[in-house]
Amino acid sequence: MKPKLKRVYAEPAHDDGTRILVDRLWPRGLTKEKAHVDLWLKDVAPSTELRKWFAHDPARWTEFKSRYHAELRKNGEPLAALKQAVAKGPSTLLYGAKDEEHNEAVVLLDLLKT
Repeated sequence: MKPKLKRVYAEPAHDDGTRILVDRLWPRGLTKEKAHVDLWLKDVAPSTELRKWFAHDPARWTEFKSRYHAELRKNGEPLAALKQAVAKGPSTLLYGAKDEEHNEAVVLLDLLKT
């Protein structure tokens, strides 16, 4: 079963399964109680340098994906931890970005399909 994607600010649902935050930074203005995060895998998120370079600019999306894939290949442990977590059952990858189409969770979901 493939994980779902959801903005961490959206209301948690019973069918979310294991809620996995894949951002390097904790979501601004959100308490741990309200976020209902079961697992925070900040090391699977893009590096600070890559995140700042991307700046959620859709024009940089293709290059961002390429650079992010390279980072994940260089250090495969965080991605392996994510694969282990989602293999245990229903899960939802949580992200903080407002852009639902251009964020690291979208890249990770695509990688999990392979």
